[in-house]
Amino acid sequence: MTGSWLLLYCRAGFEKECAADILEQTGRLDVHGYVRTREGSGYVQYFPQAEGWVRQREKIRFDDLIFARQLIHVLAELDALPPKDRLTPLMSAIRATKRHYSDLLLETADTNEAKSLSSLLRAFAVPLRRALEAESLIGHDQAPRLHVFFPSGTAALVGLSEHANASPWPLGIPRLKFPRGAPSRSTLKLDEAFRVFVPHPERELRPGMTAVDLGAAPGGWTWQLVQRHIRTIAVDNGTLDPVLLDSGIVEHLRTDGFRYRPAKPVDWLVCDMVEQPLRIAALIADWLVEGRCRRAIFNLKLPMKKRYPCVMDCHALMMERLGTARRSGRVAFRQLYHDRAEVTGYADCLPSRL
Repeated sequence: MTGSWLLLYCRAGFEKECAADILEQTGRLDVHGYVRTREGSGYVQYFPQAEGWVRQREKIRFDDLIFARQLIHVLAELDALPPKDRLTPLMSAIRATKRHYSDLLLETADTNEAKSLSSLLRAFAVPLRRALEAESLIGHDQAPRLHVFFPSGTAALVGLSEHANASPWPLGIPRLKFPRGAPSRSTLKLDEAFRVFVPHPERELRPGMTAVDLGAAPGGWTWQLVQRHIRTIAVDNGTLDPVLLDSGIVEHLRTDGFRYRPAKPVDWLVCDMVEQPLRIAALIADWLVEGRCRRAIFNLKLPMKKRYPCVMDCHALMMERLGTARRSGRVAFRQLYHDRAEVTGYADCLPSRL
């Protein structure tokens, strides 16, 4: 692995949270550095001190980051690119990395400001790819991906991402199509959450499993469960889309989501209720330690200020509850593309071995 500093994509407006995220993780590895951010830019730059970086950089885990959409090790920085010939200096910089790559990703920030660069990227993509292919620099299956990121029309960052330690999607964004018949756009949040948090859906989202959806109405999350043929109890005082009831595998209960408990344990608990984050985290922890569910996906609506500390408090609360109950499991959070001022959480729980 080579790379002198890190580039992280994030949701515009969450640069401070993304910066706090990478500083927290590198701090745990005893690596010291600083971040450079600009509010609304959609990305964060992390510059480590040389001491300890070479030894620890491979321990940076993308899956442990909450607000980062992508993790890129920057290899070269180019300024003042000539508008009439960007290809020559870029190819020179890529050759100088002395590496081969599996694929090329030309990217810019996911912001309205950066949309003006989309035509440049489209026009530049074919010539750069052809030049790389001519020198056999891309097309190597096991190699990392090559990223060329344009913060502006005259500057570019050349970097790489490892397949096993990065998002699989360009810009870290899964392009999901809103499914016909789904009751609400919130359905895309659960669809994305399953793709992010469930590595083996054939085992973990099998037909015939059981689930509870707290705060279900109008049924966007229940719809995702129904599509996977999972029998679902939808809990909400609001109205559920009648099509879901027609499926024959959905039961609608008009009751308080905080008070409800199933008669038997279920495979999945999903929850998209609008409530204080700590209260949601405590509720999910209760279900896990009581053995009411095996796995849970839930949404936390974040406050306007201190958003990163809020998520850390929720994580600490859940881990403390699991530890007190002598239960082991995983608790993870990620700000998904389809989240807004919120994050999505995943948790599972297994009995501890005495």
